Amino acid sequence: MHYKDIIKKISDIVPPECEFTKAEPEGLSTVIYIKNIRAFYSNDRLIRELASAIKKKVTIRVDSSALMPIDEAKSVVEKLVPKEAEVKGIDFVPEMCEVHIEAIKPGLVIGKGGSTLKEVMLQTGWAPIAVRAPTMPSSTLEGVRKIAIVEAAERKKFLVNIGKKICQPQPAGDWVRVMALGGFREVGRSCLLVQTPNSKVLIDVGVNPATGDPTRAYPYLNMTGFELKDLDAVVISHGHMDHMGFLPYLFAYGYEGPVYCTPPTRDFMILLQQDYLNLCKKAFNVEPPYTKKDVYKEIRNVITVDYEEVVDITPEIKMTLYNAGHILGSASVHLHIGEGAHNLVYGGDIKFGFTRLFDPANVRFPRIETLFIESTYGGRNDISVNRFDSEIRLMNIIKETVAKRGKVLIPVFAVGRSQEIMLVLEEMARREQDFNVPVYIDGMIMEASAIHTAYPEYLREQLQRRILSDRSPFENPMIKVAKGLSKEEIVNGEPAVILAPSGMLTGGPSYEYLKLMADDPNNTLLFVGYQSALSLGSKLQQGVKELPILGDDGKMKTLNINMRVETAEGFSGHSDRAQLMAYLKNLRPTPERIFTMHGDWGKTQEFARSISMMMRKDASALADLEAVRLK
Repeated sequence: MHYKDIIKKISDIVPPECEFTKAEPEGLSTVIYIKNIRAFYSNDRLIRELASAIKKKVTIRVDSSALMPIDEAKSVVEKLVPKEAEVKGIDFVPEMCEVHIEAIKPGLVIGKGGSTLKEVMLQTGWAPIAVRAPTMPSSTLEGVRKIAIVEAAERKKFLVNIGKKICQPQPAGDWVRVMALGGFREVGRSCLLVQTPNSKVLIDVGVNPATGDPTRAYPYLNMTGFELKDLDAVVISHGHMDHMGFLPYLFAYGYEGPVYCTPPTRDFMILLQQDYLNLCKKAFNVEPPYTKKDVYKEIRNVITVDYEEVVDITPEIKMTLYNAGHILGSASVHLHIGEGAHNLVYGGDIKFGFTRLFDPANVRFPRIETLFIESTYGGRNDISVNRFDSEIRLMNIIKETVAKRGKVLIPVFAVGRSQEIMLVLEEMARREQDFNVPVYIDGMIMEASAIHTAYPEYLREQLQRRILSDRSPFENPMIKVAKGLSKEEIVNGEPAVILAPSGMLTGGPSYEYLKLMADDPNNTLLFVGYQSALSLGSKLQQGVKELPILGDDGKMKTLNINMRVETAEGFSGHSDRAQLMAYLKNLRPTPERIFTMHGDWGKTQEFARSISMMMRKDASALADLEAVRLK
């Protein structure tokens, strides 16, 4: 339906006493402005009637001419919201006619059945938005939320423009095709183009963080056959660099469209992309492909979507995100193309097994004709050990090292594995009173953990309850922030566990700790996550004992690896072979065609053959630059 027809329908439905002034599409929502909010609320069926008539999400705002002055409105908000909510900030956004109320306990801001929010709007006219504050300081969240307020005028123009593009009559398309632009028969630089005669959508735009070589690090965007500015939308499945690390490049070279993802994914993108700028220069000695300015542009164009929220991203494509169980906010992407012409699921990185952080990946979709599934651990021998046994092994290695007065270095991804390992160690400390080993966290781990506390609804129920009741495991006294201490002080101090990114030792704090700890046989290097074939971590796993490194004097020298090197499997955020097969068996409905992706050379093909035999369906392993017509 054209947005002008939508506006006409709204004007016909809204009663005159509400004093309707205007309506406009704003991103994924249709915003209706009125002057008399009390008259609108007096009819409890009106909002449902409007949503049903236009088949869009409806947002009600009071016209700016009828809003209470900000100073008076702030006093009203402070009186209505109970002190127990622990309000951290009240910010007015005149461009949106909204007031953002950030609190540790946003449920008390909302009130029973939304009663407090309703009263704020009735008394002041301002549309209240309750925002959860993290229980730990987060400069990333603070920055993202500040930009939303400072850039409100520009963002509103952008959202209205996107809304008008989406609200157009659905064109008839007679084909759907996909093109593999990265992450196929390899791990890293994930990127898939979904195209119809009328729509061009990218799913994921990653980098390979294990290399600085542009020919292997970045997706093949130059092979699309059109300019980046012609893209209609970008969808990001989750906030790991191999899935979103190249996104700012699009904005550096002409893209001005929307980016769709979950709220936690948006925050992790900003955190990790800015760190990648430093990694390029320090670890790879190459100029990064974009600047902080491009990351800033990206933030303004992100439109967040919650799990299982059905949204239009082009006039002919509806998108729904589902829990993927991989990291906070990770999603499997369901695209409904045309009037049921084709349904595609891009699984992303999935975990269909137990973790302390998340529920297993969703396996129920409305329709699926084509599935894209990862095969990181899709090889025939990629069967992980039992998770309970993994935790015992992890703790035994730590205890053995501590008994020798050594330190344990655990290279981790700042987002995901670090929080999972922190939960395991915290649980061990609660069970065993004599386990009082300090756990130092370095790099971005503290920031990533703070973001977890702002989105407890994405976590397992038991962990949700702990965060909501001020018992966050990420704030246990055993966890020490390395900030303020030199790495030498930590390495030369008492026995300890050190969690540090990057998870593959390609740079970052973990690499600096390795250089300080490698020569001491009492120390242990303990891997708990995936190591890319190109990474330093993979080489050390394979038994390399000497590493050429650049010394402080600028000359090359040899680093001897005398420390113990171990791997504790079972903590990966990826599904192993058995879990992947279980995911496929439980998937409903069963897809007609399956493509494997995100796996080292050979594993994608082997996994595809196994899928064909098990499911008796067409399964194949696409290679980068291959294109396939789906309809």
